[in-house]
Amino acid sequence: MIVLAGASASGKTEVAKTLAKKYGITKMITTTTRPMRVGEVNGRDYFYVDKELFEQMLREDRFVEHTIYNGNFYGSTKDQIAPGRCIVIDPAGLRAYIALNDPNIITFFLDSTETTRYKRMIERGDPDDLAHKRLLHDRTAFAKENIPEVDVHINSETQTVEEVADEIKRIYDGIVQSRGLKR
Repeated sequence: MIVLAGASASGKTEVAKTLAKKYGITKMITTTTRPMRVGEVNGRDYFYVDKELFEQMLREDRFVEHTIYNGNFYGSTKDQIAPGRCIVIDPAGLRAYIALNDPNIITFFLDSTETTRYKRMIERGDPDDLAHKRLLHDRTAFAKENIPEVDVHINSETQTVEEVADEIKRIYDGIVQSRGLKR
């Protein structure tokens, strides 16, 4: 399984989409208590559960990691870890996945400068004040001391999304093969 982490606009979400489209590496489906939005499908976008079931799942230790955002619970379950899957995660989630010490989980950190990430945020239509706020937040959240040792660091500064996805797939396949894992 591929775990992608990186600061805002480092390319991780677009890389995950490219891995899915080009290589069939599907996104891990996470669980939430938030209401389903129009066009979303249970089991495709999220597993939608009520708060009571989510709390029961917590008591049963079924999550790798979880968080509360805007009053809703979100979490990734251990049973979703599988070859050929990918998840985009924040630093706390990254630490949780690494703590599993599971050889089937291969962690990647996408890195690029604040200048490049700011430019990407503006180009994708983020408001200037939000872009600056995210950069400020990321200085702390993604500071070296807050990021655990990952399997692979990828410089996403000068490569295209497709080039980064290709590099990740090549490295992932090599690690899977060297560890004798299923693909």
